[in-house]
Amino acid sequence: MLGPVLLAASRSSAVRRLVSSAPVTRPVVDRFVPGEGLDDAVATAEALTARGLSVTFDHLGEDVRDRAEALRARDAYLALAGRLKAAGHGPGVEMSVKLSAFGQALPDGHDLAYRHALAVAEAAADAGTTVTLDAEDHTTTDSTLAVLTALRERFPRTGAVVQAYLHRTEDDCRDLAETGARVRLVKGAYREPPEVALQRRHDVDLAYVRCLRTLMRGGAYAMVATHDPRLVAVAQTVAKRAGLAQDGYEFQMLYGIRPEEQTRLAAAGHRMRVYVPYGTDWYGYFMRRLAERPANLGFFLRSLATRG
Repeated sequence: MLGPVLLAASRSSAVRRLVSSAPVTRPVVDRFVPGEGLDDAVATAEALTARGLSVTFDHLGEDVRDRAEALRARDAYLALAGRLKAAGHGPGVEMSVKLSAFGQALPDGHDLAYRHALAVAEAAADAGTTVTLDAEDHTTTDSTLAVLTALRERFPRTGAVVQAYLHRTEDDCRDLAETGARVRLVKGAYREPPEVALQRRHDVDLAYVRCLRTLMRGGAYAMVATHDPRLVAVAQTVAKRAGLAQDGYEFQMLYGIRPEEQTRLAAAGHRMRVYVPYGTDWYGYFMRRLAERPANLGFFLRSLATRG
């Protein structure tokens, strides 16, 4: 029952002010968000890649309603791409982009978000890497997939994220697999109505496996984003049955969650990519992490009690 409450809180300005102003919050946030600045992000990437892990960066921010703020979000990614080029990181360090941070919700938001994403995709390609378009709530899906199609005409390695709990996602996976797209498969972390999304965890897990089969058998490059040990094992079985070698897909996990498992998978020869968020606008991301797993919420509450 706490999940929906926390997801609602992730968009509450009142709760945002309360949580953000609490002195005990920042040390807990650091478990999931390694820093606010570009230097913090790059240092984290270097530490992770030194351990044999790959990285995808997310400059935090979403639901932008101001053109100037959307431009600042684009510029943050351009600065990141410049640093990645200078450091010579290449495809081992990628970027993840939320189109709502680029103004997707504005009146001309689709075209604006596309233009900003195109500039970032160009900079990423110049740095020898690529971009993946993050999934957000279901109202943005058609726009995001349309931007993906347009970007892939020039930058075919541009990736997309699909959410297994949406009723439409199996069809989306089939379409994306036919084009050989790079697809990150997640369960879904937004509060969605029953008309568009599965509500029971078991049903979401089954949908995840069906989508995984569609992607791996259909020709997509599957990015298996899960912390669930059962699904990690299932993904390896599905990949083997689809005739995929270890370089034919990859695992992805969030920074700060199951780091030992991340290291284990990398040591076993899998590409293990860590999703590293950074920036000052961490609140919505943080609340969704608490909503996803009771263990995350318990960690936060224990920290509040200890530090209080």
